[in-house]
Amino acid sequence: MQRPLLVLSAILSVGLLSACATRTPEQKAAGEIFDPYESTNRSVHSFNLVVDKVLFRPASKGYVTVVPEPIVESFNYFAENLTMPGMIVDSLLQGNLKQAGTAFSRFVINSTVGFAGLADPASDFKIPEVDTDFGETLHVWGFDEGPYVELPLYGPSTARDAVGVVVNLFTNPLDYTDPRPADNLGTYAQIVRRMGDRGRYSDTVDAMLYDSADSYAQLRSLYLQNRRFDLEGENTDLYISPDEISTEGF
Repeated sequence: MQRPLLVLSAILSVGLLSACATRTPEQKAAGEIFDPYESTNRSVHSFNLVVDKVLFRPASKGYVTVVPEPIVESFNYFAENLTMPGMIVDSLLQGNLKQAGTAFSRFVINSTVGFAGLADPASDFKIPEVDTDFGETLHVWGFDEGPYVELPLYGPSTARDAVGVVVNLFTNPLDYTDPRPADNLGTYAQIVRRMGDRGRYSDTVDAMLYDSADSYAQLRSLYLQNRRFDLEGENTDLYISPDEISTEGF
């Protein structure tokens, strides 16, 4: 009973956050950065940098150094596969039956032929990858992205996507199966996945976080442009690949 109430509270909160701070139609049309909480966000960013420098960065580098690349890749496949049931739910909530079917196919194939998700035979069978979340569901439902926020330990987000992060923690059908997977298995898998990505792209991430004049502004711009491209898909100029990240700041 507590989980549905938490999900409902999270959905309502995106409306409250948007009501407290909203973009004007002109700002929205121009795609301007809306960051009314910049002072607080910068404090959270500084905290995240300390955590990354002291804990996450060295742990991630050690992880990819000690663990062979094929195993790192298998763990990434496993973590991704655990997200598929939640993506099926989000695809259905978005009214995208084709995407829901694709996510279902990937989950079934990778969970069986792929040894519980440790391999990715679905891609070998030319089944497209699926990448969606409840933040995108809220976008489809017409919620504005709201102000930019940086979340402790998680990183860049928006008010809408922050609600999506919370909801997706509690809407994966695997959490309600009997017997169900180990508690918080999906969360642990995502942490390992992020460690693998942090270790693999360490030079690029370090350049952005520690070599730029203003890592906060750079990370904010990178996140918003790529997220808007993912959701809108109308302007390919919005997309910035990791290779295009400047280290000169803004």
